[in-house]
Formats: sequence, C-alpha cells, structure tokens
Amino acid sequence: MKMVDLRSDTVTLPTPAMWAAIANAELGDDVFGEDPTVNRLEQMAAERVGKEAAVFVASGTMGNLVSLLTHCGRGDEAIVGDRSHTFMFEQGGMAALGGITPWPIPNQPDGTLRLEDIQGAIRADNPHFPRTALVCLENTHNMCGGLPLTAEYTDKVADLAHSQGLKVHLDGARVFNAAAALGADVQDLVRSVDSVMFCLSKGLCAPVGSVVCGSASFIAEARRGRKVLGGAMRQAGLLAAPGIVALEEMTERVSEDHRRARDLAAGLTEIPGIAVDPFATNILYFRLDDDASITQDEVVAGLAERGVQLMGRLDGRFRAVIHYWISDEDIETAVAAVREVMA
Repeated sequence: MKMVDLRSDTVTLPTPAMWAAIANAELGDDVFGEDPTVNRLEQMAAERVGKEAAVFVASGTMGNLVSLLTHCGRGDEAIVGDRSHTFMFEQGGMAALGGITPWPIPNQPDGTLRLEDIQGAIRADNPHFPRTALVCLENTHNMCGGLPLTAEYTDKVADLAHSQGLKVHLDGARVFNAAAALGADVQDLVRSVDSVMFCLSKGLCAPVGSVVCGSASFIAEARRGRKVLGGAMRQAGLLAAPGIVALEEMTERVSEDHRRARDLAAGLTEIPGIAVDPFATNILYFRLDDDASITQDEVVAGLAERGVQLMGRLDGRFRAVIHYWISDEDIETAVAAVREVMA
C-alpha cells in the first residue's frame, strides 16, 4: 500500500535533480571555507533574501540556536511567542546551552505578537533583571495554522525593537511559503530583521539543512556559534548541492502545495464531525466537533490503516502538511480515508 504521508514537509525525499546535484557536487573542506558548493549556496541564500552573508547549518533548530547565541549573551533575555517553535519544540536550547532566558508572550491566532505585549516585556535597566536583547518572530507560524506574517507587521516589530536597542531574529523556516501566500518578495518579508533562518529541508524538498542570513559581521560571529554546537561540517557540498536546487527550482512551486491544501480543506469541510481551522499555506489543522463519537487516536490509527499518515497534536487538533510528493490523487485518497473513518 502506498502511504500518503501528511505528517510534515520534513518527510520529503530529494528530487531527481537533487540526486544528480549530489552525485556531481564539487567538494572541499568547509571548515577551511574551501567547499565551493557550500560557498555557492551561502552566497545564493544571502542574495535571495537581501542580506550580506549566510552560513549553512545542519537544521532549523541549530540555525535558530546559532542566531540566539550570536545576538544574546549569557543572562540576556529573548522575547518569544508562547506558541513559537523556538520556545516549544527546541528543547529549551537557548537556556540550556546559551544561558538565555526566554520571556514568552501570547501568540495571537494569526501568529503575531501584539506590539503592546512586546513593549511590556522589555525590561527596564535594573540590576535585578536580565537584559532584554532580542525579539523572535516566526513566519510562517507553525502552531498558528501555518499563517504568514506580512512585511508591514514585521517592520512594525522591528521598528519597536530597534528603537529600544533590541535585535530581531526571524524563524523563517517556511518563509518562502509566506512569500507565495502573500504574493510578496521574500526580501520584503525579511528586510527589517537582523537575522533570518530558513529551512531547505521542508517545503523546498532538500534532504538536509537550513541557512542563517544576516550582516557580514553577524554571520562571522554565527560561524563561531555553529562550530561550538558541532555544526562545522567537512565536505558538506554533498548536502549543500540539493539546497542549491531547492533555491533554483522549488521556491516558486510551493504555491502548488497551497492549492492542494485548499483542496484538502474543501473535502474535509464536507465531512460531518470535522472542523477546519483558518489556513493560508501548506499547513492545515483540523479538529473533531465536540459531539464526535470517535477519539483523536482512533482517527490517526484508522487513517494509517487506510494508507494516510498525519499528526495528532496534544491540543486535540490534527495537522496535515502538503509537500512536493503529495499529488492531487493523494488528496482525494486522504479525504476519502477521513470520510470512511468518520463514518
């Protein structure tokens, strides 16, 4: 049985073009700065998002942590959303490894942080308090329905932060999905932030890796953070090569995933007992009605028996993520499987 895997866009396998790029990659020792494929990827990434420089890292979690370590000293504080990936799903790395205190403030349903809440979380200059050093945003926002943050909103946050001497880091794991959903240039979405991390291994379909972009001085320091985390890889061009293909071929096609997410939502909405949350990109959350006679675990198990994999969240929602390897036929299969399980 073919499995329709909707658990995440991290399950994607390399495209044929990526396999060819891996096989033919020029290699060198990246720790010495001598891997031409890594160097090319980093240059392409920086140019693509309009920043001075970039550094290739093993994962989005590493990229966020490297950025936090670069922006903050031990004992500093970072303002984060209470539903952000950096706060919820990165094992408290900022505190455990960086001595950085997170100050979580409420994410709004659309993934934003209220400007008033950010302002209220900025510490006064008092020896009793940690120093507030950083504001972290997430675009698209995973736990808030994969919704995108606009350039205008991000600019307002950056203006506030910079006026108080703070830096802004953007967890832009799926920022190309945000650009596609908003019909915006990705450079506009990140123009006012001091650093941005985006993933190659999610909607862009590369097998491994993320990129951190920022000023030349920031990236020079970020390389030290990558090193201390064990992220300095040797002949890493094998991993960077599919990332180049991702930037060349995959960023514009993510709108196809968004269209299939809309098709999935349309099918699910017609099934009694299912309620679909607001969405805009490739991430779709849905839930059981309060009077449903079936449990979340039973739904997940029943779908797996019918060849459909998706995630059940602790908050009772289901998450389905559309990616390169999901076809129109797969969407039809998923809708039919949910209909059968709910019946």
